[in-house]
Amino acid sequence: METISRRTLLAGSALGVTAAGLGGTAGYATGDPITRWITENAKPISELQPGNAQIVGLGEAVHATAEITHLKLRVIRDLVEHHGFRAIAFEDDWSLGTQLNDYVLTGRGDLYALMGQLSTEARTHENAELFEYLRAYNATHRDKVRFAGSEYFSTRRLSYDAVSEYVARRAPHRLAELHRSLDPIRPTTDDMGAYVQWYWQEVKDKTPYVAKARAVYSLVRDLPHRPNDRDYALTEHHARQIRSFYTAFSLPEDQNWLYRDARAAENVHWWHSFTRNKVIYWAASAHTANAPHLQVSEPPVAFRSAGSYLRAWYGDRYRSIGCTLDHGTSLGPLTMPPAPTDWFEHQLTATGLDDFLLDLRTEPQPAAVRAWLHRTAKTRGFPDAGPSSYLTGDSLADWFDVVLHTREVTPTHPLVS
Repeated sequence: METISRRTLLAGSALGVTAAGLGGTAGYATGDPITRWITENAKPISELQPGNAQIVGLGEAVHATAEITHLKLRVIRDLVEHHGFRAIAFEDDWSLGTQLNDYVLTGRGDLYALMGQLSTEARTHENAELFEYLRAYNATHRDKVRFAGSEYFSTRRLSYDAVSEYVARRAPHRLAELHRSLDPIRPTTDDMGAYVQWYWQEVKDKTPYVAKARAVYSLVRDLPHRPNDRDYALTEHHARQIRSFYTAFSLPEDQNWLYRDARAAENVHWWHSFTRNKVIYWAASAHTANAPHLQVSEPPVAFRSAGSYLRAWYGDRYRSIGCTLDHGTSLGPLTMPPAPTDWFEHQLTATGLDDFLLDLRTEPQPAAVRAWLHRTAKTRGFPDAGPSSYLTGDSLADWFDVVLHTREVTPTHPLVS
């Protein structure tokens, strides 16, 4: 079974806004204009509106908290049932995502067995509710919701088989040429965690692997095909993930971060074009936020987020939503102390509200509020790197259009103890 994390490479009463928190004065110092503005403009989470968005980035400050996972599921239900979203792009592997997509469309497959191959932090009962909801919805609606992974980091043998099968059907005269490049790089195991570690850590000269992966993609890309040929488009995307996998793990770590988010953005964009539907992009906020200058304090890395590419391509048709928290624990367990005073979450928590929605574009904005929104921000980073890890490099107004804030979180529940 794969044991690799992403870093290594519904509506219930707990989600409601307290009555005292909407339009009241309880829970904040009247002399603080920022806290007053937040409190006066806080809304129930049920009032989220996607506007004209074609893609909604649904970020989370940290993975594997029960409250935020349930909150994101609540948002997905609303976007699917009331706003016409019909595609999910999830922060996990594309090839595994094709099997999960088959499950949500048809019910084929063992859901828990498939989820057991997700990244470690995603193998939870709370995430199972997402797939169970999608399956139940699709079972009773003709207009189906489709699921895809937005990452390349565990590209399985099924992608190699899909490429081979397509070339055998469409260009059999090039099959031998394909296999000269494809066969030597086809994973030797279904345990992708072990395969990643082998390739990343033990293969010293990765140049031949990268060259063969690029040759596979080039061969598929150049095959004649009809315009809007969806069979071809899927096959090319499989080949693209093969190329991305071998390229990414050949790069120095700092370049790998840059490469990963650029590819994730391309994959989400491709999924939007392929499905011809509005997409929900579920990932960590470090990826979904519009953060072209993102910096992480621990580990010390910097990269351009996937969300910043999507904002550049889609403008305001990309809506960035951040699910934030003040304190609690996530799966691990990892303890997250209250946000320091220089993290923006501190100001959100100062309202005294438990759970609320805040549209950061709400007007009017007093000068102090505008300065808070547009100064270089700090927010929670990667808890597994230490409680003081933070993100910075852009402003809160850059990162998110809307925040959904939860005061306290608890861990999700793993599928297997």
